[in-house]
Amino acid sequence: MKPFLFIGTRAEDAAADSEYAAVLRCAGLDERDVRRVRLERDSLDTVGPVDLDDWSGVILGGGPFNTSDPEDTKSPAQQRAEAELKVLAEQAVDRDAPFLGACYGVGVLGTLRGGVVDRTYAEPISAREIALTDAGREDPLLGTMPPTFQAFLGHKEAVSRLPDGAVLLASSADCPVHAFRIKQRVYATQFHPELDIEGLVLRIRTYAGHGYFDPPEADGLVAMARSSHVEHPPRLLARFVELFSC
Repeated sequence: MKPFLFIGTRAEDAAADSEYAAVLRCAGLDERDVRRVRLERDSLDTVGPVDLDDWSGVILGGGPFNTSDPEDTKSPAQQRAEAELKVLAEQAVDRDAPFLGACYGVGVLGTLRGGVVDRTYAEPISAREIALTDAGREDPLLGTMPPTFQAFLGHKEAVSRLPDGAVLLASSADCPVHAFRIKQRVYATQFHPELDIEGLVLRIRTYAGHGYFDPPEADGLVAMARSSHVEHPPRLLARFVELFSC
């Protein structure tokens, strides 16, 4: 089997390692099946020139970068990561190569082909009900989910206009675009398919000062996480591997 490429953008080691371990666990992959790049510190060049034919697929994790951040506030690392991801995403769309971007993937894919990502439909850290569209229920990847399901999320930006030709696959009550597909094999989700309770608790503690919530709210958010019943989203990662391993 060709390996999968996992791209992370989290600078905090504990959160970055937890996300990577969760992706491996949910996807049913071993470390030998995946090449990991931490794009907040390393260029994609660390895996050599990325020829998408060399990979079963690309999985992009989330993180504190936001495409809609004012340009003058973006660090050199964020600017480099965005530039490299834009090239990779355009290649994936042009070639219809398997690509799954979670949360930050919406920022990367959602700005292609006339799409708009802005702060209109932000949602707080929470467990929310996600509903599949008719197209989502028929989709080979999203169709593995129940028509409605709970998922963990928390995002400052979201798609307010889909890329031209993109197919809407899922929505929540407050965010119209929670998943979409470009062509047949390029996907983005606004919710986190890899996130479980302990993973969310770690992120609440890690990102308490990053503007997602007021720091005194952290204990209440941890209690919310521990009382939630989120079970279905990991199916997406397992299904992505099932569909596209080669």
